[in-house]
Amino acid sequence: MKRFDDIAVQQWRRLGPRLLPFADAASEDLPLGRLLRLSLFMLSVGMTMVLLVGTLNRVMIVELGVPAAVVAVMLALPVMFAPVRALVGFRSDVHKSAIGWRRVPYMWLGTMLQFSGLAIMPFALILLSDESPNRTAGVLGAALAFLVTGAGVHTVQTSGLALASDLSPPEKRPRVFAFLYVSLLAGMIVSAIGLGLALADFTNTRLAQVIQTVASLVMILNVVAMWKQEPRRPDLTVGDPSASFLREWTAFAAAPGSLRLLAATAIGTAAFSMQDVLLEPYGGSLLDMSVSQTTLLTALTAAGALGGFVQAGVALSRGMNACRLAAMGALAGIPALVAISIAGAFGEPWLLRAGALLIGFGGGLLTVGTLTAALRLPTTGHDGLAIGAWGAAQATAAGVGLGLGGAIKDAFGDVAATGALGAALEAPWASYGVVYQIEIVLLFVTLAVIGPLARYAGEERSAQSSFDLAQFPG
Repeated sequence: MKRFDDIAVQQWRRLGPRLLPFADAASEDLPLGRLLRLSLFMLSVGMTMVLLVGTLNRVMIVELGVPAAVVAVMLALPVMFAPVRALVGFRSDVHKSAIGWRRVPYMWLGTMLQFSGLAIMPFALILLSDESPNRTAGVLGAALAFLVTGAGVHTVQTSGLALASDLSPPEKRPRVFAFLYVSLLAGMIVSAIGLGLALADFTNTRLAQVIQTVASLVMILNVVAMWKQEPRRPDLTVGDPSASFLREWTAFAAAPGSLRLLAATAIGTAAFSMQDVLLEPYGGSLLDMSVSQTTLLTALTAAGALGGFVQAGVALSRGMNACRLAAMGALAGIPALVAISIAGAFGEPWLLRAGALLIGFGGGLLTVGTLTAALRLPTTGHDGLAIGAWGAAQATAAGVGLGLGGAIKDAFGDVAATGALGAALEAPWASYGVVYQIEIVLLFVTLAVIGPLARYAGEERSAQSSFDLAQFPG
């Protein structure tokens, strides 16, 4: 195994940072084989995200006839748990274990939550079918499954990234975290394609089998990722009783520009998130796209996000202002939303696909820019606090955006159906279009909020080479 790791690292590095910015993520302390195995937990997270936000979203709205507002609330439940990631990370930092593990217990807890939520899901979907008289129980069961699965995703992701930080040397951590996040995107792309192919001939039975398969893969991938990764170190499990989250947060909030940056992060994330719950139902309802075709939209969005991260890495390495980079992401989202909004009216699926790709690209730029700016705020060495604050703002806004997207679409559609808004707005695409117009307005608000930071914050060249995605939280 040691010889294999040495050979793999050499071949990995031959590609060079110019072609592969994360080529030197592996190290002697964390060889490539071990790093690749550790990254499997990010693959499971990506797979679960695609299943929840992509496939099940469309199936419940189109095939099962669940109102979009109800589905949006379900999708928002796991995202709203995300702000607790800061607490999960802090608890794993000070966890006292008799056998000397800090991170593995939380990774195992998160894995069990993921598996449990996915195990509940097929039974809830059976109750949501037209043949079942217990649709209310199905809605409650599906909501519980989404919540439990989401809690597991965030727990696994937080503790897994913390474990990666423990295992990697300080000079390699930026590359390691960037590599793990690219693994997340790769998992989303591969699983979106796989789920699309598996559900090409859609039946309720096939859907249940797919969910059960995903649950099994999540368990296997996470167990393999954790196996023999964390050393038993009882001396590191002694907590610090003087640590105060509230005191550190107060100092962070007082830093110049910190609250404005968090506000821009929240508004921009909400603007990009409102369409998440509508994208696949939009393609299925208005453009007659199949489950397989709409699931591939998620792959396009992930591919666009990956392209955005690569472009962001090039820009940051050349000294571009991180807030200006985030503003460019917001700008890219405007034509993307325009393309999506007119795709239904013109009946052009290629516009929807192009918009999905550009949405991912703009969201990637915004995410990298705001995170990099947050990491550059003065936090007296507590980068974890900056990541937690940024993650809380982003995740909360994403949850609110998901919920509002479906609620606004349904409310506007119900009012328009009565004829109160005129015959032109009774068209099926109009209720979707109003959400996209609101998102465009929010992106302009994002530009206004982040503008002073992009204008006055000095141009900075990262002290690290190439892609500066240090400690990216996913």
